[in-house]
Amino acid sequence: MPENEFEWINKHTPKTYHHDGLVEGIGDDAAVYAYESNYDDILCVDMMIEEVHFKKQTMSPKDIGHKALAVNISDIAAMGGIPVYFMVSIALPKHWSDEELSEIYEGMNTLADLYDMDMIGGDTVSSPHELMISVTVHGRVEKGCHVVRRNAAPGDIVFLTNPTGRSAAGLHLLLDRGRWADYTKQEQKLLSYHQKPVPRVEEGRIISGFQLPASLNDISDGLASEANELAEASNISIELVKSQIPLAEELTLFSEDQYWDWIFYGGEDFELIGTIRETDWPVLQKKIQEKGLNIYQIGRVKEGPASVTLMDGEQEIKLEKQGYNHFKS
Repeated sequence: MPENEFEWINKHTPKTYHHDGLVEGIGDDAAVYAYESNYDDILCVDMMIEEVHFKKQTMSPKDIGHKALAVNISDIAAMGGIPVYFMVSIALPKHWSDEELSEIYEGMNTLADLYDMDMIGGDTVSSPHELMISVTVHGRVEKGCHVVRRNAAPGDIVFLTNPTGRSAAGLHLLLDRGRWADYTKQEQKLLSYHQKPVPRVEEGRIISGFQLPASLNDISDGLASEANELAEASNISIELVKSQIPLAEELTLFSEDQYWDWIFYGGEDFELIGTIRETDWPVLQKKIQEKGLNIYQIGRVKEGPASVTLMDGEQEIKLEKQGYNHFKS
């Protein structure tokens, strides 16, 4: 743990910033940035706690930093926005070293640079037990273009950006064997989906750029849970088709029952699930594919009440809203 807070702040204060709108960065009582009249602001915050969201055996300090920022960027992506600034607060216990703390910030800054994000403040305190890290991200989106959950309507296409379940599979391997074990190339892919998730900012920007009625949600608690959130927010019914849901090749390393459970309830994939009017679907699909990105039709929106069902051939199965339990045995 750092012995001198002020030396630590000076050491990690950015020397340059990406955005001209920043008036005052780190070094004063608060950050100040200029408001842009043609944009709406987006603010989100997430907390990660040791032994709840991560363990030292499952993630390196750099991975922890990456993920702490990535989960917030994913929330910005789900609104169709651009991530701009971030602030970091860490409660640090004695069993975490100064070097490990520096690596956490390195993991965040490496990801932030991919999106031209600026760190503009935060706080560092001591913790009696576990490490806790809270990240706040400020984003922006053109006025009237933000995408929300409540826009789904009967007849809409339900879409998904990429396969789900890979993060949970990676966590399963890490809890079983630890991050220092030897893994095959396919297993390493699964580990990376858990340790270094990729926020789907570009896909979100394409969707918001249409300025069309669409809904979006990022998949933090599992495909079934997030589909239920869309259904509840829009007061509609969602019907998913099992044969249309993409299956990652790496998941076939496990039993069918296991990987379908991860696909629906695994969590922490940070893909985007959403809906769009059927007439707009071919245009969206084309725009996404032109960028070399993926998008899949996985179902339809029907009249309410709010619910999610899965069609498996002729069988209809209700998908319950179940929260993600990170270290469920």
